[in-house]
Amino acid sequence: MDLEKILPADGPNIKKIQKYINKYKGEIIVIKCGGSVLTNQKLFEQFIEDVSILNKLNLSICLIHGGGVLISKKLKEKNIQNKFINGLRITNEETIKVVEEALIELNLEIINNLKKRNCIAQSIAAKKKLIIVDPKNKELGFVGNPKYVNKDVLIKILEKNEVPVIIPMGIGKDEKTYNINADIAAGSIAKNLKSRRLLLMTDVDGVLDKDKLLIPEINSEKAKKMIDQGTINGGMIPKINTCIDVVNNGVTGVVIVDGRKTHSILFELFSDEGSGTLIRK
Repeated sequence: MDLEKILPADGPNIKKIQKYINKYKGEIIVIKCGGSVLTNQKLFEQFIEDVSILNKLNLSICLIHGGGVLISKKLKEKNIQNKFINGLRITNEETIKVVEEALIELNLEIINNLKKRNCIAQSIAAKKKLIIVDPKNKELGFVGNPKYVNKDVLIKILEKNEVPVIIPMGIGKDEKTYNINADIAAGSIAKNLKSRRLLLMTDVDGVLDKDKLLIPEINSEKAKKMIDQGTINGGMIPKINTCIDVVNNGVTGVVIVDGRKTHSILFELFSDEGSGTLIRK
């Protein structure tokens, strides 16, 4: 394998990369992309390049994407109100249709861009019944909590060295489609696959201490303390709770990755400095 042809010049040190490639061989890496990675063209192209590189290195990658910005934009265009409870979108029958439409559109864009880089990807929409959900609560409407993940659907795709690109939606007992918070969906998939890594791509440096300095690595006990002390707050709380749950249920490590960094995925997986905060058990 000619690494010089595969890896970008502005990526991690090519001389040191082989040991990391060996580390992830035969393992599964789940990547959740959201934030600027999906809205900034330059970051999006780089993200697509990074994923196609991992695929060319024969690593098993599962992708799951959010799409909050696009959903909000589509709802606004249709004059449908956007309401949230604790960061989760209230989703009625009218809203769920728009949510699905927006996510399918984004999903196809990711798949088509990966294909341009000779990386075969497969769309996993709600109707594939990858995720079966329970409704979260009445107030939120069509918002679900993963109850069951049919991991065989993903394993079959990974065995062909293809990339599953998953829409964060599931099917309820009522056979209706439910929206799932993308971090929670990614966590649920990572746990079921017992993945080596779950990368949550965000628009922040990672987990910051009380002096606003980046913490490169943290265990789940320390992360819980930081939530109790209020150092981790706001929208970061559900993200970190997902991380804690995931590392205590079979995933070796979860990383809050700064998706705004150059080749953030490659630096996270193939260098010691990483691109954010690694959370372990």
